[in-house]
Amino acid sequence: MLPTTPESLLPLVLRAMQATPDARLRDLLSGLVTHLHDFVREHQVTEPEFERAVAFLVGIGQATGPTKNEVILASDLLGISTLVALQNNPAGEAGTESHAALLGPFWRAEAPECQLGDNIARAGTPGTPLEVRGTVHGAEGQALAGAVVDVWQASPVGLYENQDPSQPDMNLRGQFRTDAAGRYHFRSVRPAGYPVPTDGPCGELLRAQRRQPCRPAHLHFMVSSPGHKVLVTQVFADDSEHLQSDPVFGVTAALVGHFRLAEEDGRPLALLDHDFHLVRGEPVFPHPPIP
Repeated sequence: MLPTTPESLLPLVLRAMQATPDARLRDLLSGLVTHLHDFVREHQVTEPEFERAVAFLVGIGQATGPTKNEVILASDLLGISTLVALQNNPAGEAGTESHAALLGPFWRAEAPECQLGDNIARAGTPGTPLEVRGTVHGAEGQALAGAVVDVWQASPVGLYENQDPSQPDMNLRGQFRTDAAGRYHFRSVRPAGYPVPTDGPCGELLRAQRRQPCRPAHLHFMVSSPGHKVLVTQVFADDSEHLQSDPVFGVTAALVGHFRLAEEDGRPLALLDHDFHLVRGEPVFPHPPIP
């Protein structure tokens, strides 16, 4: 009952886990351990390589704090977040394509409640004015009155407010309730693309792989209504430079929005029309990656 070869160790580890009362936990851990043991044997992982992998895991934990979640970022960069989202929100399912796992590392709970038409670009945030409007539909296609549209975005220089001391708290964040016809609309400034944080272990990983770190410009949305699954999604600007090379693999054709150009009082104005279609389910909200 003691291991004598690399191949003899796995059955002993799996046997030790069989008393786990939670059947799902037992199944998940058994599968994970099996894949990890197979990987180590297949690739003949060396002791220095193992030590480097452990240091990476420790590093992403140490780099996570009140303003950044390096663990979520690592999951994004490896495509795991998008994989979980695609698997749990099949493309053939009715409703807006959802990237529930691509919440991103910068959502904050309890964003300010705003009135329809309010501007979430506070304290004179510079940039091209943006007007966003649309309708939230339910599972049967009906307009949903009172649905909550939670929106957050980076500034025109590519920083979320918690990364940028020059921005007021909760800048470029807000929650809106749809009107009796299920419509929402608000003002902001057009977001810019930005690099994911590269000052931690995830940045080292990108550099080692010679991958570019810049995300295309986008708005984040979380849309909720009783009796429907919470929709977490993003809308990307169709003229963004990095649509084809998003480092977190978050762009799909269904999530690319058309940003139209107009004028208002002789100044440029960007317009985005985007509807959301929810599916039936229990409204479960994610845990905020940062306070």
